[in-house]
Amino acid sequence: MTAADTNVIIRFLVRDDDKQAKLVYRRLKQAEADRTQVFISLIVVLETIWVLESAYDKSRAEILDAITNMRQMPVFSFEKDEVIECVVKDGRRFNKADLSDILIAHSAQSCGCDKGDTFDKGAATLPFFSVLK
Repeated sequence: MTAADTNVIIRFLVRDDDKQAKLVYRRLKQAEADRTQVFISLIVVLETIWVLESAYDKSRAEILDAITNMRQMPVFSFEKDEVIECVVKDGRRFNKADLSDILIAHSAQSCGCDKGDTFDKGAATLPFFSVLK
C-alpha cells in the first residue's frame, strides 16, 4: 500500500492544478485496477481540513462531505477509520469546535485517553476537553 501526502489529496479534491489532478486521477485508477489502496493517515486528514478551510475557504459541510465521499471509495484506506467516522458525525453536531479539535479528541480517545486539557473555549464545547485552569 502507498500513502498519499496532503498535496495529493488536495489536488484530488479541488483540482486546482490540471496536470497534477490528472496524475492523481491516473494513480487512483491504477490502484483500482491493481486492487490496491491508497493510505490516508490521520495527519493527512488534519492537514487536509486545515488547507481546505484556510487556503480554499471551503465550508464545514463541504469538508465533511468530501471526507465522507472519500471514505466510501474503496481505493482509499484511512488510518483509524472509526476515528474519521466519529469526526464526520461530531463535525456535524458540534459547530463551535473546529474540525481539527474534533479529530484531536477522537484520535486521543482511540489511544485510551478519557479527557483532554485545552485553553481553547471552542474545543472545550466538546465533551472530551476541559479548559485548563
